[in-house]
Amino acid sequence: MTGRIGIFVLAALLVGAPSRADNDLVETSSSAAPVVVELFTSQGCSSCPPADAYLGELAKRRDVVALSLHVDYWDYIGWRDPFASAALTQRQRAYAHAMGQHMVYTPQMVIDGRAEAVGSQTTEVERLIEEAAARPKLPVQFRRGSDDGYFVEIGAGQNPSPAPATIWLVIFDREHETEIESGENAGTNTVDYNIVRQWTRLGTWAGRPLTLPLGLTEEMESGHDSCAVIVQAGNVGPILGAATFAMDDD
Repeated sequence: MTGRIGIFVLAALLVGAPSRADNDLVETSSSAAPVVVELFTSQGCSSCPPADAYLGELAKRRDVVALSLHVDYWDYIGWRDPFASAALTQRQRAYAHAMGQHMVYTPQMVIDGRAEAVGSQTTEVERLIEEAAARPKLPVQFRRGSDDGYFVEIGAGQNPSPAPATIWLVIFDREHETEIESGENAGTNTVDYNIVRQWTRLGTWAGRPLTLPLGLTEEMESGHDSCAVIVQAGNVGPILGAATFAMDDD
């Protein structure tokens, strides 16, 4: 990450906050200002495998935080997606409402919370990523505390929303292979990348530098290997900054 940002810590967070003298920065898996790409997909959707494969390519890039969010509205077709979540379906519906869309679909990619495209239309997605990369981003970095707990540091910047921005904590797995036994993709093996397993609110950001403990529990870390923090205007507005690290490699 570039430079070290000053920390403004709210009084309630002073206890246990890391000091720079005895805590180390955690190496992130992304660049200093990555673009967040959310793929809404399902193992029960026959149109999704090409977009899933493309997300796997995006997941290799340091300038992108690529996340696969499995929705549950395809489960009735005959295959219950083991990674599908009603909460992730609701996130997609919230994006649709915010963007003035009258329906949700798969595969859909949402880029930096600002624009969307069909997930298999790689040329259009690449154009939107390039546009998003040109916008300023908040600095987001991770630090390990003296007790091996993790903290996230978020720098100062402008919030386009009048309300405080939401800080999301995202737990995801880098790769899973599944044998599909029924539904539209019956008889195939599918490989999913950066599959979101937990998406929770960590706190809010109001424009000033802020340090927060990640509060990773044993349950959160068990069986999962990666973590991201996303700062987003509102709940589904423009994404202001993000970073990710591999929990099993640090």
